[in-house]
Amino acid sequence: MPRHGAWQTYGKIAAAVVAVLAVSATAVVGYAAVDLLATAAVKPPVKLESETILENVPDIGAMEGGLNFLLVGSDKRPEDGAFGDPEEESAVLNDVTMLLHISQDHSHVEVVSFPRDLLIDVPECIDPNDPEGERLPELYGAKMNEVLSWGGFGCVAATIEQLTGVQIPVGGIVEFYGVAALSTAIGGVDVCVVDRIDDDYTGLHLDPGTHSLQGMDALAFLRTRHGVGDGSDLGRISNQQTFLASLMRTMQGSGTLGDPVKLYSIAKAVLSNMTLSTALQNPAQLMSIARTLQDIDLSKIAFVQYPTVYTEGFSAVVPAESAQVLNAALVADHPVALDPNATTDADFGTVTDPNAPAQPEAPAPEAPATDAPATAAPTTPPADALPPDVTGQTAADVRCSSANSG
Repeated sequence: MPRHGAWQTYGKIAAAVVAVLAVSATAVVGYAAVDLLATAAVKPPVKLESETILENVPDIGAMEGGLNFLLVGSDKRPEDGAFGDPEEESAVLNDVTMLLHISQDHSHVEVVSFPRDLLIDVPECIDPNDPEGERLPELYGAKMNEVLSWGGFGCVAATIEQLTGVQIPVGGIVEFYGVAALSTAIGGVDVCVVDRIDDDYTGLHLDPGTHSLQGMDALAFLRTRHGVGDGSDLGRISNQQTFLASLMRTMQGSGTLGDPVKLYSIAKAVLSNMTLSTALQNPAQLMSIARTLQDIDLSKIAFVQYPTVYTEGFSAVVPAESAQVLNAALVADHPVALDPNATTDADFGTVTDPNAPAQPEAPAPEAPATDAPATAAPTTPPADALPPDVTGQTAADVRCSSANSG
């Protein structure tokens, strides 16, 4: 056998190692893809009528352009009885209804929460039990959280489309364990509490301070209504927004959205616990949507409660006049600017973090030199200022939950 130089021998060893690693990596990626596809196939998808707007889009996974995603949280009790008798206490209500709007240029995102007791008109809907039969009739003055049981997920989407004026081609339904699995896949979400919260209904008991929540603790925090704010669903929405804002900070700050391994864990948790629309059956598309959030400025991710006012007797809420301002911004694909005092001043709102360092005043901008060339106009439109009765926060805002004193 001819003798080879040391460098040539090392080169062959290195090449062999690279080849083994490449094959191993390909096998792992292949296994992950097959695993996710198999997971997605377990639950039959739901169909949205507005999916037709995606027919001429070659690959939604590329996420070139904007998107409206509907997320519904169902109160359907799991069969293990951990949250009550699934036969007696489960009405399949959409207790959480959120619209995720990603702008066309990916420069801003709005997440709009619709109160469960919001009185709305429901359009004619396809009957999920008889898709080819007669459509379900219109409803007037129905409660938002009854739409899922009335006409299914597609009917919830059609109702939000009619209410806001935007088209919704994709979305999904998440149940109790889905939230717990997602928070665990991320590694926990920090929440701030200004005074002790005790809610025996959900089992949430938190001392003042910052807590990293995951699993069932995270689910209890998102479910709590009696323990926070004024004890209403509006207070629960405000509480959920603090969690979601922290979730976004965690996902961006830890590099989760750019890490294929972490994205796989999140995709696995989502696909295992969500019923997705037919246009999202390819897991790569779901992961691509998540990646669009990776580089968006946290201050440009706004969590907004759909503007409402109470009816007489405080048994329900109806859209406020300011809802038209929010609708117009969503349709026009404009970013929104929240009044910084709106949520703090609300009876049901969260409060600013008392331990947050004071923000230094921004220096006044210098006047441009008279001979400086004119700068091009920004491509992103200026934010639409929302009226002072519209509550919410951005992902950059660190807000804290306060206990219900009632």
